Amino acid sequence: MKTRYLGRTGVRVSELCLGTMTFGWRADEAESSKILDAFREEGGNFIDTADVYSQGRSEEIIGKWLDDNNREDFVVATKVRFPHSDGANSVGLTRKHILFSVEQSLRRLCTDYIDLLQIHSWDPATPIEETLRVLNRLVEDGKVLYIGASNLRAWQLQMAIDISRRNGWNEFVSLQPQYNLLCRATEFELLPVCRHNGLGVIVWSPLRGGLLGGGYRRGMKVPPEERRLGVSYREGRRDVWDRYNTDRSWDVVEAVEAIANRTGRTCSQVALNWVMNRDGVTAPIIGVSSEKQLRENVGAAGWKLDREAMEELNRISMPEVSYPYDAPAEQQQWRGREDWNEMRQ
Repeated sequence: MKTRYLGRTGVRVSELCLGTMTFGWRADEAESSKILDAFREEGGNFIDTADVYSQGRSEEIIGKWLDDNNREDFVVATKVRFPHSDGANSVGLTRKHILFSVEQSLRRLCTDYIDLLQIHSWDPATPIEETLRVLNRLVEDGKVLYIGASNLRAWQLQMAIDISRRNGWNEFVSLQPQYNLLCRATEFELLPVCRHNGLGVIVWSPLRGGLLGGGYRRGMKVPPEERRLGVSYREGRRDVWDRYNTDRSWDVVEAVEAIANRTGRTCSQVALNWVMNRDGVTAPIIGVSSEKQLRENVGAAGWKLDREAMEELNRISMPEVSYPYDAPAEQQQWRGREDWNEMRQ
């Protein structure tokens, strides 16, 4: 795997990031260690987790593995925001919760510092100034090297950056949004904000919960039991399947499958490669539950879909939009400046 710079930092991360939400859940410690070993062998150095994944077990597994490896070789990202107990203050982005959670993450990860600490989502109950002030303190104390965000809306992200900039605090260096062939609204505001501010983009769910990875077919009444969507369906989250089981979804899935057959690649590799080569994306996060699945997904690196395939996927996955994101509104912005893109290249 090649490496890319994480936003405007000088830190280089692998072009695929290993997501570890499955650790301690769908992958036990032994299998998780095999996945980490395989990722390292394939040239991966970027590992993403969160304090709430398997109630902290994911961080513990990573920490034990890091203890047997060269810590400096890896960029470890974790998150803070969601509750990990029933306590009234065990949630949110308050100074109290962040400081406590970071200490617990450091302990579980068996490390003196977190490379990238991300707020897991917006907290409407806590002033963003309080959150940004304590994040800045953690960086100054050396417990955190860089800060980032996940699941923010564009206005929230830009406001946070502006507040940090105005106060001379450390700014977010990255955003972790959902982005895939079936979720392209990220392109409307979030990606432009990231490009404008020089943020890295670490994409979660690049395979749309596995739907784009093959194994699903149009007309299915229920998802296969052994698949991730099947697990959530059996757990009672049938609304997830209902959202995914649409004609547009199947049109995209079938296009991915056709291109996979044409290129000799797997569906996962095609869908991942599309995300990897979108403007502004630093690294998609691959969440796997076995070493075999990891090896397959890493096969998305080292090549590039041809122009015809990219255009076909762009066309078939284009969401229905209205003003101010539709074509007439976009054309209006470029009126009289049509030569700008050509001049910029």
